[in-house]
Amino acid sequence: MSKPLPNKQNVNNPSLGWLLSRVTRLWRGVISQAVNPMEMTEARWSAMMNLKMLGEGTSQHMLATELGIEMPSLTRTVNQLVNLNLVERRPHPSDGRCHCLWFTPAGSECIEMLTGSVNMVRAELTKGISNDELNALFKVLRKLEQNASIMLNKYHEGEK
Repeated sequence: MSKPLPNKQNVNNPSLGWLLSRVTRLWRGVISQAVNPMEMTEARWSAMMNLKMLGEGTSQHMLATELGIEMPSLTRTVNQLVNLNLVERRPHPSDGRCHCLWFTPAGSECIEMLTGSVNMVRAELTKGISNDELNALFKVLRKLEQNASIMLNKYHEGEK
């Protein structure tokens, strides 16, 4: 019989990283269920919502970076969005090798419906949480994001 790992977390006392990951996974799952009638997969709706956040005219490379995925995965998703007439590719104004993404008129309507669904999910998931609590959580998450970015930059620069 093997011994339990010394630092293994109890299910009733999960690590912060595990809990953040679980909440994110559940949150995304609820959004996926809410937008399922629109025939939106998680890959599609997350690409559309991130394009909205970054702004039309964003390059495919920038969108892939923001989503944390490789270009082939994004290309597959963008191809689907183009085939659904929701997004169009246009050449970058100064770099012919690069494509930028824009919503079509149908895509603009779709992003409005997606935004409404995401806002509804957010409202339901944050029920019973005060604005002060949400603001405090937001500040803590931003600080965690900042610290993680600093650490990753150090690793990329060869520091430890």
